Amino acid sequence: MRRFVIMLATWGGTGYSPVASGTVGTVAAIPFYLLLARLQLPLYLLVTLLFSSFACWVSGEAERIFAEKDSGKIVIDEVAGYLVTMIAVPFSWQGVVAGFFLFRLFDITKPFPARYIDRNLKNGCGVVLDDLVAGVYACLALHLLLRFL
Repeated sequence: MRRFVIMLATWGGTGYSPVASGTVGTVAAIPFYLLLARLQLPLYLLVTLLFSSFACWVSGEAERIFAEKDSGKIVIDEVAGYLVTMIAVPFSWQGVVAGFFLFRLFDITKPFPARYIDRNLKNGCGVVLDDLVAGVYACLALHLLLRFL
């Protein structure tokens, strides 16, 4: 079980990147998104909700294994956040790339309430929820960008 949690938490080891593990983890989320992109919206939402819930559990277990809170090695939260970013985005490479950059922007800057969650909720859900908030902001920005460009 320990190896399973580590593999998922680090999203196949990408969390061990010595530089910008969150960015590398987000890049590694793109193939997973591509597998889900053709799902009808209700099913995509269900998978994203279930995955995000599972990511909370995995992140909490990984914190115990790594013996550190919100370890940089844990990047499954970036995967969940990117899936939220891409909700109802018409499939295109431009959307995939713009979603990546917007998610990274909002994940790094952590607008309210993401920063509050990041600082105050210290468990597996806290690890994931700030990324989900960043994903909501990125999703809204991406829809606006695609609509007006």
